[in-house]
Amino acid sequence: MSETNFEQARFNMVEQQVRPWEVLDQKVLSLLLEAPRDAYVPEAYRNLAYADIEIPLGHGESMMKPVLEGRMLQALNIQPNDKILEIGTGNGFITACLAALGDQVTSIEIHGDLSEQAQTSLKAQGIENASLRVADALATPIEGGPFDAIAITGSLPTTDALDQFKNQLSIGGRLFAVTGEAPIMEACLITRVGDNEWSQEALFETELAPLANAEAPEGFTF
Repeated sequence: MSETNFEQARFNMVEQQVRPWEVLDQKVLSLLLEAPRDAYVPEAYRNLAYADIEIPLGHGESMMKPVLEGRMLQALNIQPNDKILEIGTGNGFITACLAALGDQVTSIEIHGDLSEQAQTSLKAQGIENASLRVADALATPIEGGPFDAIAITGSLPTTDALDQFKNQLSIGGRLFAVTGEAPIMEACLITRVGDNEWSQEALFETELAPLANAEAPEGFTF
């Protein structure tokens, strides 16, 4: 696909997928119109970079659908001076979007090869305000907080699993997460409103692959 065709596909993605899914923040729409999503997807899927699908990345990981990326970026309402934490670097595209909207991004990825590939793509696109780390964010302490925004790019089984991330928020900080079990999961926005107080807003129902090593809740026994 030529660059001209990618530009048309990007426009169609925004106008036919993202905007109709209630993404109306012009800042986010403008970013998605400009950001070269195709530069981050695996070569085998490059022609599908702007399709309404989850693109496989390896290790059972997938790139979010464009509509979910748009809703997440809109909900987080990133400001120019924000310090941001991303859990799950994946291919680095959301990392790039967060870096374009905010000041500094720390992104944690459990798979070293994905992190390395993302770093290569970010460098090629001139993204310099993102720091990538290889670690299991569910099992190791996260340094560098507090953060003004936290984006979790894989689902977690329950909202209780979010406690460790909620405590990394600054006052006024926002956290986007998807919780629950397939086929019905819920996207939510958590805002820290005090030292020991958070508000939670249910946004929409969706489905998203779980974070690596996220433990499913124990089932009932009879």
